[in-house]
Amino acid sequence: MYTLEDWVRHGDELRRPLLVSKDLVDSESLGIVGGGLSGLSLAYRIGLERPDLPIKLIEKTGRLGGVIETWREDEWVCDISVNAVRPHPSFWRLVDDLGMSDSFGPSRGIASSRWIILRGGKHRISPATILKIGAFGFLRGVFNSRKVGSSVLDVLQNREIADAMTLGIVNDTADQVDANFLFPSLTGFGPKAPISRRSLRKKISKSYPIFTPRKGSLASLEGGMEDIIRVLHETISKMENIEIILESEEGGPEEVSSAYDIPISSMIWTSTLPGRDHGETTLSVFAVGFQEEVVSGVEIGYGTLIPDPNTPISGILHESDIHSSRRAPEGHRLFRLMVPHTRWDGNEQTVREALRVLNGFSGEPAIFRRIGERAIPRYPPGYLSSLKNYAGDLSLAGWTGSGVSVTHVVDEAERISELFTRLQKD
Repeated sequence: MYTLEDWVRHGDELRRPLLVSKDLVDSESLGIVGGGLSGLSLAYRIGLERPDLPIKLIEKTGRLGGVIETWREDEWVCDISVNAVRPHPSFWRLVDDLGMSDSFGPSRGIASSRWIILRGGKHRISPATILKIGAFGFLRGVFNSRKVGSSVLDVLQNREIADAMTLGIVNDTADQVDANFLFPSLTGFGPKAPISRRSLRKKISKSYPIFTPRKGSLASLEGGMEDIIRVLHETISKMENIEIILESEEGGPEEVSSAYDIPISSMIWTSTLPGRDHGETTLSVFAVGFQEEVVSGVEIGYGTLIPDPNTPISGILHESDIHSSRRAPEGHRLFRLMVPHTRWDGNEQTVREALRVLNGFSGEPAIFRRIGERAIPRYPPGYLSSLKNYAGDLSLAGWTGSGVSVTHVVDEAERISELFTRLQKD
């Protein structure tokens, strides 16, 4: 049972199951596989809670950070994957504990609007969006939200809106995405808070260090999200009980266990799990910059989602509009394009032409770069329910486990580290 204090610390993240071996907290040493934000946060949090516990952080590549990477060219700055964080006190706590408060700031208030391009034109996302679903669709969605195995489309009941939401988060169509996984609080999945949602929100709001975020706002780091990876790396490198191993050649859990003499029950797997049944989707990320007068017809905002499968671009994020820190040269604006490979022929000219036909983007860009590629695991309907009673020997965390956002992996690291704390108290 979770206490009220637990709910104030973690909020709706408590609805997601922890996929932890029953023997993990009894480990005499620990192996964390995957050096992305999840693995780094776990090493940092558990390393602080248990300075007596030897921890190996094992990464198969030559760099830490996983999907979090920041592209820079002259004065242009663009995050390839995650560019900002939604309000959650766990991320604020991590930034504060790492001494990064001065470089962490809220998104610009003028960039709050989000849009979807529907067949009927450009629609601003707001409470009125529910009208697009209709009364019957709304009621049917509420009914479906309580059924095991419902997809996001089952719940939202409007294919364009539902696809826009899922493509913008997990790069998959709404009929292929588990509603419980993406919106556990909306579907009522998992345990319930001991007080009303409104009362809980007030208590959580008072718990933020650094600053209290505005409703619906985001926050980001001045130099891009890669900065938190750098500081975590620097901090962990100074902790005597943590060893960082790069370019590990081992494959699955058995190979890692044998190579480093770590029992599988003492291992937390945060990387892509070999043989994962559900597969993944891929997309390319483009950074496109314009002089301000060239795109004066593009409204200031957070971004636009495009569910139409006939265009290669599924989303446009307004990078220079969002952040309080500069992401483009003076007099310019920067946009990040998401291009799913299921909708793209691989020709960059196709992306250029698709952008030109969108309102306000007809001018010539000052910079046009394909800056990276992302692979995102699939989370099919019924996924989260299948993990509810997880009892495996291998502990899972991060995108391999029960959540896909940076707030999830950072909060999850705290929740897992608290298991070790409670053991010491007992």
